[in-house]
Amino acid sequence: MIKRPVTGTKTMVVSPHHLASAAGARVLQKGGNAFDAAVAVSSALAVVYPHMTGLGGDAFWLAYSADEGRVQAYNGSGRSGYGVHRGRYAGETAIPRRGVRSAVTVPGMADSWDAILSRYGRLPLSEVLEAAIDYAAGGFPLSPDQHGNTIHAGAALSPEAAAIYMPGGRIPRPGEKFVQKELARTLSILAAGGRDAFYKGEIAKAICDGMAEAGGYLIREDFADHRGNWCDPISSDYHGYTIFQAPPNSQGFAGLMALNILERFNFAGIQHGSYEYYHLLVEAIKASFRDRDAVLTDPEFNEIPLDRLLDKTYAAELAASISPSRAADLASEPTGRDTAYAAVVDAEGNAVSFIQSLYFEFGSGTAPGGTGVLLQNRGSFFSLDPAAVNTLEPHKRTFHTLMPAMACRDGKPAILYGTQGGEGQPQTQTLLLTRMLHYGMNPQQAVDEPRFVWGRTWGEPTQELTVEGRVEDAVLEELEEAGHKVRKVADYDGLAGHAHVISIDDNGYRIGGTDPRCDGAAIGW
Repeated sequence: MIKRPVTGTKTMVVSPHHLASAAGARVLQKGGNAFDAAVAVSSALAVVYPHMTGLGGDAFWLAYSADEGRVQAYNGSGRSGYGVHRGRYAGETAIPRRGVRSAVTVPGMADSWDAILSRYGRLPLSEVLEAAIDYAAGGFPLSPDQHGNTIHAGAALSPEAAAIYMPGGRIPRPGEKFVQKELARTLSILAAGGRDAFYKGEIAKAICDGMAEAGGYLIREDFADHRGNWCDPISSDYHGYTIFQAPPNSQGFAGLMALNILERFNFAGIQHGSYEYYHLLVEAIKASFRDRDAVLTDPEFNEIPLDRLLDKTYAAELAASISPSRAADLASEPTGRDTAYAAVVDAEGNAVSFIQSLYFEFGSGTAPGGTGVLLQNRGSFFSLDPAAVNTLEPHKRTFHTLMPAMACRDGKPAILYGTQGGEGQPQTQTLLLTRMLHYGMNPQQAVDEPRFVWGRTWGEPTQELTVEGRVEDAVLEELEEAGHKVRKVADYDGLAGHAHVISIDDNGYRIGGTDPRCDGAAIGW
């Protein structure tokens, strides 16, 4: 499976669905900037990739403004409700993963659209949402990815949600016209009334009334008081680039920690695709996960020692602890993997790297109030253990896997990259960046090469190193001998995530790569 990178002389859009990429490209051609186009892509994904993302979920953004000359982050994640606490789950060992009792957090998506456009956009929300509304009202050809995920998770849908995603009681076929009338109406209300229509108006009322009828806990005050926040990104230097990530409650610092560890090793002496390459990356990731799992939660509730975690001296200590011939033991909790990453660069030099999610496929599985808004189940990752750092408390953000990345050179964006995949996000990001910086790969090559995901998936008792089948058998055998529990999967497996990259070369050309494991497209102009 060979894909060539797409090159644009002025603009580039990458996303996991070609119709979403087209929505962003259309906005750029109409005179919008990268920020307008990014919201167009985001909203279109909420319609054409509804099993991965939507109005009922969250989003994290890294935004580079050419006028400001700096990268800013926007945390578009929601909080638990004022009335959501551990007492709601007395006698239970864990929060339910599906349904209205999955500690549903307030959706942060619509607020983030408003924040991006209000600060940097050029076009009104109503114009930016045109493609999304058209796809929802008029229909679009259902993707193979949505079809497969509906087969996998359709049983988790509430009756109201099942009526949308399995109309007439059956799963639509790939390519079949798929219409979401309720969602089209909700998007139209939002386009006309702005963010307050979602958080303080009839949309919030309908969602909360529907949740109350079904036994959920979110109330209108939870929506009315929601606001995401602009913040400074966190960063670290790596081989001449400054790598930016969103700060906690994002897991982005784990990706920076892994790079700080890898900086202590000489990749000139490590062959790409070898045992040494894969073992080293896996062990660096595991070292960063050990700290991540111990501290990551809402920083308004617990201090997160980023100065220590991102210190280069500490990274040297972690690097020295890695055995070249033995896998370290580490336990981790499985996290959701169903997410959508996208990026946009415009002709003026503005750049947006962003990622959004419902957490699990189809989120909580509920779409209350006739709104067509599928609510996320991100809150199900809260712990019911009062001593846990990520313990459930009212009005709190949870540990969040979403982490868009941006690498800058000489103060300007050079590489925008990210992936779908929960635990796999820092892992695939590390693969992408090392392939491009150490082995000279273009974005498409870096995305196409075999990938791994270390960790435990739902229902599995052991930590596994899931590796795509194109990795040489001799390398897999060496990994096994070192103590990795290797599981070989398909050559291009969805478990490895959906990664996308934009790089900007010395000519200023925008080079896009999209994942062959999904339905995406890179569109340059």
